[in-house]
Amino acid sequence: MSAIIELINTGSELMLGFVLNTHQQCLCRTLADAGYTTARQTAVPDTAADIQQTVREALGRADFVIVTGGLGPTSDDMTRDLIAELLGRKLHTDAETLRRLEQFFAERGRPMPPLTSVQAQVPDGALVLTNHHGTAPGLAIEISPYPFRSGGKKTWLAMLPGPPRELRPMFTEQVLPLLRKELPLEGVFVCRTIRTTGMGESIIEEKIAAGLQPLITAGLELGYCAHYGEVDVRLVARGPGAQKLAAEAEALVRERLGSHVFGVQDDQLNAVVVRLLTERKETLALAESCTGGYVANSVTDVPGASAVFLGGMVTYSNEAKQRLLGVRPETLAEHGAVSEATAREMAEGARARLGADYAIAITGIAGPGGGSPAKPVGTVFIALATARHTFVLNPVNRYDRPTFKHITCQQALELLRRNLVNAQQGD
Repeated sequence: MSAIIELINTGSELMLGFVLNTHQQCLCRTLADAGYTTARQTAVPDTAADIQQTVREALGRADFVIVTGGLGPTSDDMTRDLIAELLGRKLHTDAETLRRLEQFFAERGRPMPPLTSVQAQVPDGALVLTNHHGTAPGLAIEISPYPFRSGGKKTWLAMLPGPPRELRPMFTEQVLPLLRKELPLEGVFVCRTIRTTGMGESIIEEKIAAGLQPLITAGLELGYCAHYGEVDVRLVARGPGAQKLAAEAEALVRERLGSHVFGVQDDQLNAVVVRLLTERKETLALAESCTGGYVANSVTDVPGASAVFLGGMVTYSNEAKQRLLGVRPETLAEHGAVSEATAREMAEGARARLGADYAIAITGIAGPGGGSPAKPVGTVFIALATARHTFVLNPVNRYDRPTFKHITCQQALELLRRNLVNAQQGD
């Protein structure tokens, strides 16, 4: 029987919607990659009753409970004290933790605020998890037996600081090894994610579900996760033969979905495009209007993009399109700024002026106003200029402005990716 793991995220800011709960995604994904699945995830506000009740219930069900947040020095950081009270354990000052706190501030030439020393308070019997990126240490406690759990089974409880830059390395470097030691996996676990774009979730299911049915009968778990412009196909297999089962499933998915597959696991479309350009020693230029530099930002988010990205221009006005890209006044007069003809000239102008192998140009109507019956809000033209041809897409992306920009960026990068893949196959 696999280990039962529960995750509890504390913080009133989570319940008020002021902060996105990224801990759930990060920790559950890291656990899944290591072969563990999270049975339950709960978020609670910074109130004593909610925290204690939620932790008490989780400890009664789970083999390993992870609590995030509430370990800092302020009045709303109550997790450490409340859990010590729940477990009937006294708090004591840990000398080594206090020394680390004093050293942290001394190295930065700052006096340590008196309240900070509360972070050196540790429940009796707890293992201190060193914080190499902040001040609040994590804590891990073995509870054996836990009186509120049937059969008196032992359980583990880990408390982690809230800031992601502190929590994530602490979890990966200290909590995960502890989990593996105390609750080793029972058999093989394989989780494979196939990343796709350009096709809806229901169409993907129509293409692959029937073919995968014999493997599902044999124990394969199949799941889908839709993002804006992308769909992930998740393949999970356990026990003897798991590797073979997952490999057969992946081969079928790739065969049925073909070029719509752009990567696996954590691959991102922008990184795939930069990698393909780098491998081919080719370069890219950009000319953006309605996306306002979104594509350039996405490309430059990838380390090493400087080797392939020559530059981009945000030509929002017609004057800028003419002066910087060489779009002809008569083209704008006859077809308008949002048109196939203008997109072509923008891409070809960017490619010529920057001397790139490829150039992407985008012009459209992001909304909420500015549309017409002939060109409704969401109309966009995406052009890709190469040495041989200029390709133009004309989707209608009827979304709010941020989503419009994101999806249009993905469509532009996918147009380039497909061209690069086709060029590789033709080499």
